[in-house]
Amino acid sequence: MTTGSAEVLRLPGEAIPEGCRSWEAERAARWTRALPPRWVPVRARTSVFVALPLAAVAAAGLLHRAGGLPAWAAALAALPLVWLVLRPEAALVLAPFAALAVATSGDFARPVRLGLAAALVGVWAAVGLRLAARQRQRALALEAAGGVSAAVPPAPGATGGRSERGTFLLWSGLVTVVAGGILYATADLWDLAEDRQVVPAAGWCLAGLGLTVLHSAALARHRAAGLRRAPVPVLRVLVRENREVETEVFAAADVAALRPLFTVATTGLGGRTADGDDGDADGTEGDAGVRELIARIDDERAGPLREAVLYGSPWDGAEVVFLAAAEKAGEPPVLEVSVGPVRPVTGAALRRTARAERGRALRDSRQEELRGAAAAVVVAERTGGGSGPVQVRRWRAGWADRSAVVLVLLFLSVHGEDSGWWRYGYGLAVTLLAAVMVPRRIGWRITADREGLWFNGLGAARHLAWEHVRAVECEGARLRIRSRRASFEEWRVAAPRWPRLEARLGLLHPYERTAAEITAMVRDPGARPAGLAGERQRGRALWPVGVVIGVLGAAAVLFLP
Repeated sequence: MTTGSAEVLRLPGEAIPEGCRSWEAERAARWTRALPPRWVPVRARTSVFVALPLAAVAAAGLLHRAGGLPAWAAALAALPLVWLVLRPEAALVLAPFAALAVATSGDFARPVRLGLAAALVGVWAAVGLRLAARQRQRALALEAAGGVSAAVPPAPGATGGRSERGTFLLWSGLVTVVAGGILYATADLWDLAEDRQVVPAAGWCLAGLGLTVLHSAALARHRAAGLRRAPVPVLRVLVRENREVETEVFAAADVAALRPLFTVATTGLGGRTADGDDGDADGTEGDAGVRELIARIDDERAGPLREAVLYGSPWDGAEVVFLAAAEKAGEPPVLEVSVGPVRPVTGAALRRTARAERGRALRDSRQEELRGAAAAVVVAERTGGGSGPVQVRRWRAGWADRSAVVLVLLFLSVHGEDSGWWRYGYGLAVTLLAAVMVPRRIGWRITADREGLWFNGLGAARHLAWEHVRAVECEGARLRIRSRRASFEEWRVAAPRWPRLEARLGLLHPYERTAAEITAMVRDPGARPAGLAGERQRGRALWPVGVVIGVLGAAAVLFLP
């Protein structure tokens, strides 16, 4: 996304600390070049954050069962996989002990033993390079600030209480430690001998992951509190919210938003106090802001480019605070604090993002052509053709909706083979959920006539006049129709889709076609059907299907062996 300088939302002069320097492009480039070598993981994808803990638990079990390592040693040897990416401080201290444990215990063949020990030494070396790069980045940020510092301003309405940073991590870590302890303590209760061999190491590893999260919570809280103990370095930068709802930071002169320096998850603090009518107004504005944020996420749009003062020295893993211009001109500045660590944008990440944007732009252009063709067909059917204009038009659930239901039911059925109370409780809960949701997912229908749209459901069909249709949107995997009437609840359905495959094959997803055709009718009254939909054409109530599903499902849970 390119943003012209005229579109940058500026801070009022009084909000900028006296003497605060701009983070110039050259100094920012030096900060970026201070990153460790490209083979050292600095910025992992979200999927890696999810996969690494699971891989560590599996590796610990394998090392304990196949390699003969003690359970604690197997966990210690597996956890550096996680620490390398998520908590390098722990790997710097504990990776040598893990290498020593692998080298002196277990039943490994000599090549395997040496290979594992060498891998752990490599992790330790990579972590050392990453932590050294942090020191360089901190020094370069201090140099860019030129010795100018300022106290972090208080948030509007703040009470000055204890920092909340790290609270979620604290409780998550405690729960994970307890879960690991329970898993280790119940190792002898597992039915299969293979499980009893794997579970102790998995329990140790899970507890180690919990301690890692607790360490992260302590570091995050300590670093966040340090920003408020004394004045901290300040820099003028540009920020915006990216498609992943993270704050992107740019050099002060990068008004085209070409080279993000780092990203960090943030949240706004404080706000105008609600009192009387102002409270209602603020609530309305807050709801509008949430809706705008959701729409931006669905459309994969970045937020506006804003001027901000950065409080604190940025480096890989740091905590920072921003005093930034509001996203709407004329509103007071907002204070945003980090709720995650600073994550530098590497060259590889930048190239990956650029490739993704080019691919997205190409897919969007192709899909726009297909949507335009679908809308043209609707207009042609209404205004021409030998058989006369269309009287009523319908859209209904298709293969995409049925595929979504099948995938969900297959996933849920995997957990339905247990016996005892779990089978009955889980089975009946799934049956109730299916009875309520499945009929609408596989039986939805939209009927258009000259007066508006009809939507079937579990009960009677609902009507929405054409003049009350606010928007028809296909956002990712979701089709939704919004109304101008507050009494009409938003109508929406969702189904899986594969945009890259659709673009490669030149296919238009059914939801895209439906949205394009209904939008054409909303914009052009001449494209709307000519007749009125009868009661049967509007779609029957779907509750009988739900009753059948509920009865059959309950009977299967209660009476089948």
